Amino acid sequence: MVQLSPIVLASLITRAATQQFPLPVSYDTILTSPINSNITISYKQPTPGTCATAFESQKQYSGYVNLPPFTLAPYQQNYSINTFFWFFESRTNPETAPLTIWLSGGPGSSSMVGLFQELGPCEMKQHLNGTYGTQPRPFGWDRSSNMLFIDQPTQTGFSYDERVNASVDFAVRHPFILESRLQPQAPLLGAPTWRVANGTFASGRHENTQDSTAIAARACWHFLQGFLSAFPQYNPGTRPNQTTVEPAGVNLFAESYGGLYGPTFADYFEDQNDRRRTGILPQDTLEVRLDSVGIINGLVDYVTEAISIANFLRNNTYGIAAIDLLAYQNAISTLNSDTGCRGLVASCRNGMHITDPENSGLDTATNKLCRDALDACNHDVGVLYKKAGKSPYDIRLTPDAAPSAAYQEYLNTDKVMQSIGAQVNFTQTSMAVFDAFAQVGDAVRGTQLKALSELLARGIRVALIYGDADIICNWYGGQNASLELARLLPSYSDAFPAAGYADIIVNDTYVGGHVRQFGNLSFSRIFDAGHLVPLYQPETAFTVFSRIIQGDDLSTGRNINLSTHGTVGIRDSSSRSNKIPVIPSQPCWIRDVSDSCTEDEKAAIKQGQGVVNNGIWTPVLASVPAVKPDGAPQSTPQAQDPPPAPQITTKTTTKPLIGVFTATKTPTPVPTSTSGASSRKPGYLPRRQASPTVTIRSRNVRTRYYGVIIGGTATGGFFLFSVIAGLAYMYIVRARRKKLSSPTKDLESAPDSPQNDTNAFSRRLSRMEPIPEHSAEPSNDVVDRFNEHAARSDEPVPQVAPPTYENSQVPKVTPQDPRSAVEGAPEHSTQPSSDVVNGPNEHAAQNNDRVPQTTPPNLEHAQEPSVTPQGPSLVAAEGKLSLLSRIKASLRKQDHKADDAQEKRVATPPPRTASVPSPTLARSASVPADMARV
Repeated sequence: MVQLSPIVLASLITRAATQQFPLPVSYDTILTSPINSNITISYKQPTPGTCATAFESQKQYSGYVNLPPFTLAPYQQNYSINTFFWFFESRTNPETAPLTIWLSGGPGSSSMVGLFQELGPCEMKQHLNGTYGTQPRPFGWDRSSNMLFIDQPTQTGFSYDERVNASVDFAVRHPFILESRLQPQAPLLGAPTWRVANGTFASGRHENTQDSTAIAARACWHFLQGFLSAFPQYNPGTRPNQTTVEPAGVNLFAESYGGLYGPTFADYFEDQNDRRRTGILPQDTLEVRLDSVGIINGLVDYVTEAISIANFLRNNTYGIAAIDLLAYQNAISTLNSDTGCRGLVASCRNGMHITDPENSGLDTATNKLCRDALDACNHDVGVLYKKAGKSPYDIRLTPDAAPSAAYQEYLNTDKVMQSIGAQVNFTQTSMAVFDAFAQVGDAVRGTQLKALSELLARGIRVALIYGDADIICNWYGGQNASLELARLLPSYSDAFPAAGYADIIVNDTYVGGHVRQFGNLSFSRIFDAGHLVPLYQPETAFTVFSRIIQGDDLSTGRNINLSTHGTVGIRDSSSRSNKIPVIPSQPCWIRDVSDSCTEDEKAAIKQGQGVVNNGIWTPVLASVPAVKPDGAPQSTPQAQDPPPAPQITTKTTTKPLIGVFTATKTPTPVPTSTSGASSRKPGYLPRRQASPTVTIRSRNVRTRYYGVIIGGTATGGFFLFSVIAGLAYMYIVRARRKKLSSPTKDLESAPDSPQNDTNAFSRRLSRMEPIPEHSAEPSNDVVDRFNEHAARSDEPVPQVAPPTYENSQVPKVTPQDPRSAVEGAPEHSTQPSSDVVNGPNEHAAQNNDRVPQTTPPNLEHAQEPSVTPQGPSLVAAEGKLSLLSRIKASLRKQDHKADDAQEKRVATPPPRTASVPSPTLARSASVPADMARV
């Protein structure tokens, strides 16, 4: 481990008090796991207010679970694993509340993204002096569950293998990657004060982390063994006044690359349970039994997602035709060719099944095969991104629009790091992890559909949740994956596609999306949400989450019998279109340069121009060197005048901070972009007009008489037809419900398992105590949250909240002009280690020209709203061919006709069948680190 002595450090940084290293951390408790004496758990209770919760009585713990070298044997692991966690009690009845684990994606994205930007108990606010703090999040998921946020794999976020001191230069393109690190040093002579910062980081070596999802699952299982043994009171298998310990009922929710994490981790946990029951594992290990698995805009199958990206860019519910027809056709042809994404991924998987069936990543030839497939897929999709010029995470946005990075500034302050026991500085994304996963082609090694089908067969609830504005893991691909998954199980193969899309009723006035649900499987489309669904639609995301973990109807929240329940509604969710909101300008964050800054701003930062205040970079009117070449000082550049401070008004709020809404009726909201399709008035054809060349006087009376007779007959016939059609529809519905009235039997064809439940829906539900119904007031998601936040705090809401979209549930804020400069550079603080945080966001560490391992290349994309009518092309349910298959079938049909015309005397050859593309997707090593960024 590289570690400099305090004396040496002091000599290096006496000229920059703000640019120091984290102070030593002490913990309230250090335990040895009773299950494995080699595993230690070090934790403390953060200082109140570090992450402000709804109630002061809510306990929270943060710290590390340490796994010594060789814990993951037989896999190579000659390094220590120090995994950071942050746990929060539920707002109500924490001793009996379910436990939910949250994993962000990447690979290598910190779960602090989910905690601070999306669904954690607290959210960021900005004080009047410009510094950052926290306040309770109204719809944090701790409202319904105990929450555990884990930074994994090793070197992600606050997690580390070994600690290394280094300096980072924010003027370079990727300051946090190993190759860009500098030896600890004082600020560069003549450089702006924000340019160089010292810090302590993980090693940055890609060989010192888990290099595949399969190995990361083993590390997470060992982590949970340590955590649950240290906190038995939060183990759902342990209840008050109960001497026996039941299996831990845990909910696992993951996002983006979590489409791989979630199914793989869950499947491994269940396999470990089987080994424990059969005596392969010791009985003192803890059974981690899952109740539900939720995937939010997840990458479930790489090839399927790659195809859906092309479909979505061409035709989507926002009416944005981001690519032309020729580009779309070329992309589809390339992706499906033998030398393209689909063909190379098939070669990778075929080879892996022969040479590396355990997915260990130890076979060099297989690794290269899969790595080449991943690069090919990302290249194919990268071409589309370059043509489209859209944000991979929101088709409505330009590439320089990104969520606020204020939380990164906050987590890197010495006060916060001391409070939570952080041993290293915070970085949002680890390029070491990203590169390690890319080396073995992890994202394309297999589809997760089989793992999800096994979970369903065990009685575990599986929920797929997708925001409908995301490109990189869009809802077209998610919908297709849900239908393919249903086909793997007899009890779902017909019943799930037959279920209609019902409205997701969020409160008395708002419909937040559509859901198709049958049994334990559900697919939800969330309206007007990008890649990070809870960031855009906090109340809708929370409502869906709560109904999933309680085993309720996702449409209404009512308690139902999952074994027979199927939603009823429209057949095609794409019939509901969206409106494009007005997008406000965004700040350029020095910690997130790659995603939040324009090309001109990036160039200015590279040259050391501009100033940085509270993490936001702003330009200056004239930027000149601070010193002449001979060292003589020059005049300091003058910054632009800052915009006037926004006028802030406050109001009180009576909204409760607990409870889950249960619908008793369908709301009738105003038909806007956030209204459900069922709430819109039906369209009417315009009245037919008489020809202007025929006058009324010239009309024959007999003609009018015949017109009345014919019109009356037609009206009567139409009425009779409507009655007959209505009766037929009622009969079909009754017949379908009768068919589904008995429990299903997945186990007859489910994958082999020694402990499959006797009924696919018999798994014990994680029920919560009754909670008062949510206020009937309009949702926070559709009103101005700016004033409400200010009312809950003595400080105004920061200008760092995510952008507000018209008629959507995104928090509304009034940021200062991001392009306005502030006068002067930030002064050095006298507090030690406060700017160890001034290291840029790890996204800056990502290479803009590299595609995340789990996503297509993250190329720049400017949003240009289009008026082209929407009409997405989806792989149809119930055996219909996909758009691609129909195109191929049509072309082949033409070939047949040509053959028949030319060879009339020759026997007709056997008919050729259209090839329906099988689901799959990939990523490349030539874009930013988190394709599915979180």
